[in-house]
Amino acid sequence: MTLTLYNTLTRRQEPFEPLQAGKVDMYCCGVTVYDYCHLGHARCYIVWDMVRRYLKWRGYDVRYVQNFTDIDDKILNRAREQGVSMEALAEKFIDAYFEDMKRLNVMEADEYPRATHTLDGIKRLIHELEHKGYAYPAAGDVYYKVRQFAEYGKLSGRNLEDLQAGASGRVEEEDPDAPKKQDPFDFALWKAAKPGEPFWESPWGAGRPGWHIECSAMVRQTFGDTIDIHCGGNELAFPHHENEIAQSEAVTGKPLARYWLHNGMVNVDGKKMSKSLGNFITIRQLLDGLNAPDAIAIRLFVLQTNYSKPIDFTQDAIVYAQNSWHTLKEGLLFGSRHGSELGWKPEAENSPIQNPEVERFQEAMDDDFNSPAALAVLFELAKELGKEGNILVHEGKTKTSPEVLQQQWLTLVSLAQVLGLSAKPEEKTTATGGLSDAEIETLIQKRQEARKAKDFAESDRIRNELQAQGITLIDTAEGTRWHRN
Repeated sequence: MTLTLYNTLTRRQEPFEPLQAGKVDMYCCGVTVYDYCHLGHARCYIVWDMVRRYLKWRGYDVRYVQNFTDIDDKILNRAREQGVSMEALAEKFIDAYFEDMKRLNVMEADEYPRATHTLDGIKRLIHELEHKGYAYPAAGDVYYKVRQFAEYGKLSGRNLEDLQAGASGRVEEEDPDAPKKQDPFDFALWKAAKPGEPFWESPWGAGRPGWHIECSAMVRQTFGDTIDIHCGGNELAFPHHENEIAQSEAVTGKPLARYWLHNGMVNVDGKKMSKSLGNFITIRQLLDGLNAPDAIAIRLFVLQTNYSKPIDFTQDAIVYAQNSWHTLKEGLLFGSRHGSELGWKPEAENSPIQNPEVERFQEAMDDDFNSPAALAVLFELAKELGKEGNILVHEGKTKTSPEVLQQQWLTLVSLAQVLGLSAKPEEKTTATGGLSDAEIETLIQKRQEARKAKDFAESDRIRNELQAQGITLIDTAEGTRWHRN
């Protein structure tokens, strides 16, 4: 089977062929650290984490890099509002980013370059653009000559003539830097510092870099001229990624990335998420609010839609995802609950898993990371194991062989991990006073004695006590069985 990806640059799905066989260089545009991460960030980084995990599962040596934008007007303005330095504000929200992503089971990147750590590379790239005639200084600023780059618009499919017609003369009015520019479409590579602002020295005077040049420099400094995959939200395709291409390729003469991947936008109750509409939701608000869903249920919700399509966060959709996660979790926990009584062999866990479910899973994911189709394979396995688990609990035996059940469970766990979906086994005892297995067995014995003595009130009291502790009793002809809820 061949892995194929939809490449935004070519506007078609095409076979994946990395620059170097067996290795993948992957760069993802990271957060601008001035606030807590929101649902759009949750979707973006869950998606690219899934892609990274799958590439590794397919045998690629993946080097995944994701930047932090820690120089930006938004950071500067927020720092002023809070009376702190730009550095302190950035560190606060970088720490918060890691906390939020850990809850969503997003793996840490191999590297996190920062704009503040790449200033030499940024200034060097601007100097090369200026030397090649693609940039010009203007009163302490430096701008990129958009019309000088003949291929501008090749990623987004936009052309300057259409953009100019759509602007209807408003460009100059809305752009305070318009008098400095040679052309309204030119964008800033370096911004002169204003009084009271933090700044860095440069050949063009004290100032700070523009947003777009930061990523071009970080990609170049980390990987070199060309990478395999550049990814991010589709709202970045224009102008951010378009400008990255113009900056980088004007200097190197080589493609910045072979494949450009973009995840779809996020809506909330059918409307684009925005602070002005009052539907802006942070990851923390979602996971720490009243009746909050499991964090992994949110991950599952994101993966139930193809990564490139829009996704709509609604209360009903989250409830459905929570219920779906319960089904999948029951399957994932089958081994910890029943493996011992089924006499599973530990050595089987080290055997390679090859069965039709794995082939169907790979076929789905090879088709531009079709996670909804891949999840369908997982749910089939989980439902079957859930049914077998109910039979074991209520009847104490199953007609399916232990070897078959173990293979089904190992397949489910293995494939779920590729999507970052995992469930922790329940603790048999808890620090908050939960009953141990021995204590449960003692109470069941006391209940049996009460029933023999026809003390049904005591028998019911013990059953209710166990039920309150999350223990369900099942009376059968062979005796009383129990399980934790």
